[in-house]
Amino acid sequence: MLDTLTISTQRTTASRLGELDPANIEFGKTFADHMFVVDYANGEWQEPRIVPYGDMPLSPANSALHYGQSIFEGMKAYRTADGGVQLFRPLDNCRRLNLSAQRMCMPEIPEELFMQGLLQLVRLDANWVPSADGCSLYIRPLMFATDGLLGVRPSDTYRFLIITSPSSPFYSKPIRVRFEEKYVRSAEGGAGYAKNAGNYGAAMYPTKLAQKEGYNQLIWTDASEHRYVEESGTMNAIFVIDGRVVTPATSSSILDGITRKSVLQLARDWGMPVEERKVSVHEIIDALQNGTLQEAFGVGTAATIAPMAVIGFEGKDYDLPALTDAAFARRVGKALDEIRAGQAPDPHGWMVRV
Repeated sequence: MLDTLTISTQRTTASRLGELDPANIEFGKTFADHMFVVDYANGEWQEPRIVPYGDMPLSPANSALHYGQSIFEGMKAYRTADGGVQLFRPLDNCRRLNLSAQRMCMPEIPEELFMQGLLQLVRLDANWVPSADGCSLYIRPLMFATDGLLGVRPSDTYRFLIITSPSSPFYSKPIRVRFEEKYVRSAEGGAGYAKNAGNYGAAMYPTKLAQKEGYNQLIWTDASEHRYVEESGTMNAIFVIDGRVVTPATSSSILDGITRKSVLQLARDWGMPVEERKVSVHEIIDALQNGTLQEAFGVGTAATIAPMAVIGFEGKDYDLPALTDAAFARRVGKALDEIRAGQAPDPHGWMVRV
């Protein structure tokens, strides 16, 4: 158990909780009453605090705006069957944030500071955690440079924040995707494994082109040949081929997804063969054509499990079989929901009670 840090708390005088319509929650548009803030200066983290959610003053010369030193995480808190609140694998998010910080030449956040700020913030705003099926409190830790100085070098000062937002199910139906054959999300040796803001900004234009063609997302391919599967939109990609769970191995161009790791662990628990390796585009197309591709889905924090209904390649769309209740994607999604809601055992110790 972590020792409790002293975190000064300024409570809001006007909660906005009454403005939330639980039946109409749009992802990332409504934010809970408070945020956790801690600044980095003079080589160390300063005094942490929880303050009302709100705007912050920013220098026009802020180096994050000019040179992209900005990283973030995505995680969730869940309402349990007994009315409590649990976090899903928060230490994994902290460790991945610190990997991103290393890659972007930023200071690492101590685990104790991250966890105590997170726990105290979610505890304070616990009433913002929705209780409806498929809903949760999305949590966005982020860090950005704060030097007001033009010059291509790492900033000397930074701000770390945690903000939270009630969320509902991300995709209402199976998604349409296509393989990207021209644009690149990340290359080996790049920063694709880090959750830095620039990765997502650069992905927007090719994604917009695909959406104009009627697809929800892209399946990104490798930078050198466009032959191998990398990620699915902002998610990891998983395939079930002839009873085997197959997914691209993580690398410097692929994010080490926490939902991905959880899905693969449950597959192994259930005795399913799991293969983490290079997955070629043509392997997937061949499996679609010969009927051995049983399932394809994206996994990530926002959507958890996003089944694919259509995969496009070279101007042709390939339909996937409709999922049944026996499908792995459905079973693993249900299992994760039950663990998060406290309705099933948590043998791997993923959940942290708030």
